[in-house]
This record gives sequence, structure tokens and C-alpha cells, in this order.
Amino acid sequence: MDVLITIQHPAHVHFFKHAIEELEELGHEVYVRALDKDVALSLLNGYDIDYEVVGSRGGSLAGTAVSTLAIEYRLYRDARAIGPDVMTAIGGIEAAHVAKLIDADSVIFTDTEHATLSNRLTFPFADEIATPDCYLDDAGPNQYRYPSYHELAYLHPDRFDPDPSVLDELPVDADDTYAVLRLVSWGAAHDVGDEGLADLTELVDRLEETGADILVSAEDDALPPGLDGYGIDIDPNLIHHVLAYADLFVGESGTMASESAVLGTPSVYVHSANPGLMRDLSAHDLLFGYHGERRNERAASRAVDILESPEIDWEQRRRDLLDQKTDATDVVVDRVLSAAK
Repeated sequence: MDVLITIQHPAHVHFFKHAIEELEELGHEVYVRALDKDVALSLLNGYDIDYEVVGSRGGSLAGTAVSTLAIEYRLYRDARAIGPDVMTAIGGIEAAHVAKLIDADSVIFTDTEHATLSNRLTFPFADEIATPDCYLDDAGPNQYRYPSYHELAYLHPDRFDPDPSVLDELPVDADDTYAVLRLVSWGAAHDVGDEGLADLTELVDRLEETGADILVSAEDDALPPGLDGYGIDIDPNLIHHVLAYADLFVGESGTMASESAVLGTPSVYVHSANPGLMRDLSAHDLLFGYHGERRNERAASRAVDILESPEIDWEQRRRDLLDQKTDATDVVVDRVLSAAK
């Protein structure tokens, strides 16, 4: 069969990469259409995945609305030419709409309850909405729940083995104590009105006082004042190796916070939203979320406590989590194949 996948975000490349390979090995044709978003195209190139670009999102709500229409038109044009049996995506406004227009089946994956506008525009048109079982909302009669996370499509131990040589170009070794600080650009539609970390130089100072090295990763590559010299320059497809050997993650990125947690790296997450994924990881004591008033003070204190508590067995907590979860790539392949029957 023919499968058309749309990529809206760098994390979607990771999510689908193994499924693309497995579907092709089974003899199916897979077509990828991508948005030019952050490092998404670099990741596709790095994994040698063939794709075509169908646009990019605007930077404001009005710009997002206009660009979405343009993206949907280009995707419709390509989908008519391809004639896919199944269209799939994460979020997937355009994929769900276009699939209806061309009479293809659609499987939409999501784990983001607070993407309320895009969910309202997507769910009524999707043939199936696949969500982790920790997803808090009822996505309607076509919802399929499964015991995993998006991150376990590419970071499950059957899919990922960290390589310490990746750190050779960084000022740390695998045996060093170091923390990764991640800052986002707040450009996504579901980020409007949200807020994360503040007092960054003070936070870095407090973390350094524990003896840890600090590596800062910024989504737009522009470091805030006072953090010059802390930034890391690494191929985006290698960042998970850096997270795997880290002793701590602190950041505003929900994706990278959950990636760190499933790798067994304790994660301090500072953001307005508190979706089911974060609550589930918190229940396994691998992620610590801070929201609302005094979030920065409380997050900094927790981060320092983690760095000063080497006796905690984070790997055992990870093993306990994995005992309850499945490889999400298996879910992706199963749902796509099931949709075409």
C-alpha cells in the first residue's frame, strides 16, 4: 500500500523514522511531506529519509492560519497525485482534512491535550486518534489508547543504544557530572500565553555550585544574555546521546523533558502546561514538573537536590517504567496497517 506521512516538528522525525523503515521493509511505499520547522529537515537529511517540503508555519496566530491553508493546499495537491491508502501524522490538521478529501484513511497520533485549537480542527476528521494511555482527554469514539509514549518509538532500549563517543566534541565526558538546560522559542501555536524559565544566570550559578558542568541548548540557537559560552553545537540527531549520559535535564521543552526521563535522566520541567504524559512520568519519579507561582525557585531547588543526591538509582526507576510500556514504533506500524484493512 501507499502511506503518506506528514512531519510538522523535529520530534515527529524521530517518532516515525523506524516505522518508515519497517513499512518499507514490508514492501509498502512511504511518502514524506515536511514543514520547514527548526531542525526537522536536518534530521530528515541525517536519517537519509526522502521528503518534500510543503511549507512552514507563520509566527503569529494570523500567520499560522494563513500558512496552514497554504500547507493544506500543497498537501492536497501531492496527495491527489500519490493516492495514498493511509495518511498519518502527529497532530495532523492537514493530514486529517486532506485524507477526507481524497478518501484515504487517516491515523492521527497525539499526546498534547493543551493543543486545544488544533485538536478541535483535527479530531472530527480523523478515522483514528491514537493516544498514549496516560492522555487525559476523551478524543471521541475513534480514540485508540496504547501503553506507551511517543518518545518510546525511538528511545526504547530496543531502538536506541547511547554512544559515549558523541560527547567527544563537547566539554564533558560520559563519566562527568553535567546538566543539560533547554530553552524553547515559544513559537508553537499551543505555546501562546505560556511561560517557562526565568532568572537563567542565577539558575546556572546554583547548578554550577554543585560541581556540575552546564550545557545549554536553545531552540533558536540564540543564547540569552549571560549564558555566552554555555551553548552546545551538535548535530540534532545526536542530542539523545547527550541526554542519556547527563545527570540532570532542566528545561521548558516538553519533548526533551520526556525524552530525558525515559532515558533515565531525571528531568525538571518548567512550563505552564501539565499534560498527562508529564503526570505519568512524574508518577514514576523520573520527571518533576513546576508550574505557576514560584515555579523557578522550586525547580531550581529540586535540580540542586538531584545533583546532590547521587545515591538515587535513576536507572532502576527507568526499568520499572519500561516494564509497563511497549515499543511505540510497533504501535505505529500496527495502526497504519490496521487502517488500510
